[in-house]
Amino acid sequence: MERIKSYTSEQKKKIGIFVLLDIVIVNFSLLAAVCLWYGGNIPGLPGGHSTVIEGGVWHWYAYAAPVLTPLCIAVYGMFRFYSNLWKYAAIEDIYKIVIADSVIFALLFCIHCTVLKNYVDYDLPKRLLMVAWFIDVVLFLFSRSGYRIVKRFFISLEHIITKKAGCRRVLVVGAGYAGYNVIRSILNAERGYENRTPVIILDDDESKNNTNIMGIRVTYNTANIERLVKDYEIEEIIIAVPSASNAQLKRIMDFCTHTDCQLKMIPPMSDISDGGYRMLRDVDITDLLSRDEIKLDVKSISGYLQGKTVLVTGGGGSIGSELCRQIIQFAPKRLVIFDVYENNAYELMNDLKNRYGGDTVVEVYIGSVRDKLCMERAFEHIRPEVVFHAAAHKHVPLMEDVPEEAVKNNVFGTLNVAVCADRYGTERFVLLSTDKAVNPTSIMGATKRITELIIQKMAATSDTKFMAVRFGNVLGSNGSVIPLFRRQISEGGPVTVTDKNMIRFFMTIPEASRLVLQAAGLGKSGSIFVLDMGEPVRIDDLARNLIRLSGFIPDKDIQIVYTGLRPGEKLYEELIMDEERESLKMVYKNKIFVAKPVDMDFDAFEKQLDRLYDAAYNDPDRVTDIIREIVPNSKLGGR
Repeated sequence: MERIKSYTSEQKKKIGIFVLLDIVIVNFSLLAAVCLWYGGNIPGLPGGHSTVIEGGVWHWYAYAAPVLTPLCIAVYGMFRFYSNLWKYAAIEDIYKIVIADSVIFALLFCIHCTVLKNYVDYDLPKRLLMVAWFIDVVLFLFSRSGYRIVKRFFISLEHIITKKAGCRRVLVVGAGYAGYNVIRSILNAERGYENRTPVIILDDDESKNNTNIMGIRVTYNTANIERLVKDYEIEEIIIAVPSASNAQLKRIMDFCTHTDCQLKMIPPMSDISDGGYRMLRDVDITDLLSRDEIKLDVKSISGYLQGKTVLVTGGGGSIGSELCRQIIQFAPKRLVIFDVYENNAYELMNDLKNRYGGDTVVEVYIGSVRDKLCMERAFEHIRPEVVFHAAAHKHVPLMEDVPEEAVKNNVFGTLNVAVCADRYGTERFVLLSTDKAVNPTSIMGATKRITELIIQKMAATSDTKFMAVRFGNVLGSNGSVIPLFRRQISEGGPVTVTDKNMIRFFMTIPEASRLVLQAAGLGKSGSIFVLDMGEPVRIDDLARNLIRLSGFIPDKDIQIVYTGLRPGEKLYEELIMDEERESLKMVYKNKIFVAKPVDMDFDAFEKQLDRLYDAAYNDPDRVTDIIREIVPNSKLGGR
């Protein structure tokens, strides 16, 4: 009784209609079976069968109907047909219908053999019940899913027409102002919206369910994207929710990537200029992985950047250049881009001057961090108050072949910059480290772990605040997997994935840069800051999503080939070492954590560095063995 009360009045009305419909269907099925059994003549009418048969049938039916009707409703109720959502019916529901009707007519036959034959002089043919069973199954199925069959017919017809017209069938996500403009632009065949036909609109606002925009139906719940794509044979999805948060967009896009549709979107509000509601762009892989924008503590960052001279080593690289773009917004007095490669540094300098101008002096200093004399002259000339050290070799497989070069650049390049920072009174030195430094299996990762130890050693004796920021892979950075996948897709494949189970942490370049700036304003010298990288991403999923975003179907249009782990690679990366785990503390909005430095013997470490330097420049075959001594938790292979 309590269950009945829990139904809404609309649900009760719907159940009542289905109950009446089922009563009519089951009785009609039995009558139709009798009619068909006796050659199409309805007993009792002129031209019918003999009076004995006619009377027997009608007499039997008068007893059978009051038994069959409640029996039907009871069995359907037991099978929960009156609480089923028939628009989502699957093949399992058809099996249940067949079983339920079999139970109903089997019970009717048993009741006839045990009870009704005592009151009715009629020998019931078993095949007559089988005919009635078949008719009832067909009519029941049509009563529940007939509208889907009819709808599918008209959808297929419409699809044939639109195909002939060369139009893509579009599902629009978002029934707001942006969604309205998308529909209007498609219907008016405006530039960029040609050769499309809007089929249905989807929104997460339940109040908009079953409304329409310019004649196009609006339905509810973006979780239904995959089903709607199949039902309406959608070929393209346009996401028109520019005011949605990154988390909301990511949720919608996760549903979209389970389809084979092309994806387009209206850019987020932050990217929209005047008239931007009509813009349309491809969905990028960064849209699938980005999180809500990080709100920076502007005051703490301005406190150490505003009016200061800032040096960014590796400033022309993907991370370094974005750091420069973020730094200049905090009005430093002078920003120096230090890089060995002049082209990128020069272009970045011009871009920063044109875009921001103002009172900040932007300069380029060409040189290598490996050159001790060069670094001395640079610091003497620049006198930086804040240093961000982003210069490093970072290609894991390449560094396995030449570990001495990784040592020269990553280890002793960092040492050169750190020593100069101490000598010339730099206030703050920030090392950009990597998750590959944790329990490293590669030369690159091990050298970055050594740089973290260098920072810890310098912090123990220097007035300069030395700190390191550790994070994972950055989307779109030079040498990252995304540009490789894009190139392979543009060439028609195959896309090469090292291992189906490989996972990595990812964040966007702007997100990583903002967190680096924020971390630099926190904590004391010697700290290792760990950035929250969100949920790890399976590289196989990343490749498949990128193929879909490029308009292809994985394993059909573009093949994926698994090549096996390369030297130095892990199946998964870690952000924290076991010895750091207990001391880990959150210091900024669940986004930045700080790990307590491990205990170390600084004198022994200096001697190890001397031996490593000698090996790198004079005896490269010894380099890997010495790295193993310095980083005992490393798992390096042989050279």
